[in-house]
Formats: sequence, structure tokens, C-alpha cells
Amino acid sequence: MLGIELADAAFLPAALVALLAGILSFLSPCVLPVVPPYLAYMTGVGVGSLRQRERSAVVPALFFILGLSTVFLLMGMAASAFGRLFLQWQGWLARGAGVVVIIMGLHFLRIIRIPFLDSEARLDAGDKGGSSFGAYVLGLAFAFGWTPCIGPQLGMILSLAATGAEAGRGAALLAIYALGLGIPFLLSAIFINRAMGLMNRIKPHLKLIERIMGGLLVVVGVALLTGAFPTFAYWLLETFPWLAALG
Repeated sequence: MLGIELADAAFLPAALVALLAGILSFLSPCVLPVVPPYLAYMTGVGVGSLRQRERSAVVPALFFILGLSTVFLLMGMAASAFGRLFLQWQGWLARGAGVVVIIMGLHFLRIIRIPFLDSEARLDAGDKGGSSFGAYVLGLAFAFGWTPCIGPQLGMILSLAATGAEAGRGAALLAIYALGLGIPFLLSAIFINRAMGLMNRIKPHLKLIERIMGGLLVVVGVALLTGAFPTFAYWLLETFPWLAALG
């Protein structure tokens, strides 16, 4: 179909899922409320001073995104290597990942409850606020230690990465996830006052966003379990041929 290999076709829906998962991770109940204090800490001023533009949070936000992207890219490459190592069992690996992702999705939908997903485990970045290096370290700590907050979403993308044999697949998917999480963070730093007003309007809907994330996890889990990603990808490419240029 369209002369595109199966692996290339399957990458397109996985990339779309990674981007959406990154955005929903930013909007999740345990990330969105801490964005203003994180920006203030990285900038070395209070939230009030940040809103009065006493210092810009844009450069620290860029270094924060670079820090979390560093960890995510390494995770993606490791997931791809794991997938290649167990290439002969790719089918079973995908099905097992699908079951785990579905279970995590049912937790977010509040159909079942998994206690450790209701707890928080964060790594302390130390007293390094107010510097670009400190923002980078905070990004590393966020990616490593902000669990289980973004753990299920990240686990879903790592599962997608591990079910492909291409060396760059995992790094690409995690880079897209980092963009989905990082770009809203950067926009919040650029338009801090508007962003905080928008965050206040979004906060009453955080439970709905959590359920949307749960629904996405279940859909992706079912796709992994049934092998539906290539079929969906080919449908996308046949319906919207211009998407072939993105693959």
C-alpha cells in the first residue's frame, strides 16, 4: 500500500499517540498545578515576581526541556535495543505490553484502582534554582523521578518503542513525547500571565483530562494486543495520502 513498509506505516499512529500523550501528561493533575512554582524556582524568583516579568523564565524552561528530553531519548534508545534483543518474540512482547497498558488505563478511568499509581515519588534536584544548569538538572530529575505521575503515559510510549525493530524508532517516539510535554511548558514560560489564567480555568477539569488519558491508554493497549496499529496506519495513509510525506 502506497509503497510504504509495514514498520514505517505503524510509526505514524504511534507518533500521533506519543504527541497526544505528551500534551495530556502536561495537563495531568500532578503536572499542571506545579508548572508556575517550577518556573519560579528555575528562574530564582517568586511566582508573583515572575508574573510581573522581573525575570524571564524562557531560557530556564528551554534547559528544563533539554534535561527531560535527554532522559527520554536515552529511554527510547534503550527500549528499541530491548525490542531488537527479543525480536523473535515481538508478538508476545506487544501483547504483554498491551495488557499492562490497558490495566493502567482502567486505573485512570477509575474502573480499577492501583495504589502505587496514586502515590508520588519525586527526585530532589537540590538547591540549584535560578540558573540554566539548575533548570537542566531539574529536567533530569523530573524525567527520572516524577513517578508514577507520568509513568503510565511514558510506559505506553516505551511499549510502542519496544515493539519496533528500528534503531531510531524509540528515540523518535520519546522525542515526540518530550515535545508534547515540553512545548506547553515553554509556551507557559513565554506567556506566563495568560498561561496561569488558562491553567486556573483548566484545573476544574483535571479529572476529565485524567479520564481522557485513561481512554487513550486503553485504546493503545487494545491496539498493541490485537496488532491493529499497522491496519490503522494504512487506513490513515490511504485516506490522507499527504501524510506519507511525514512518515
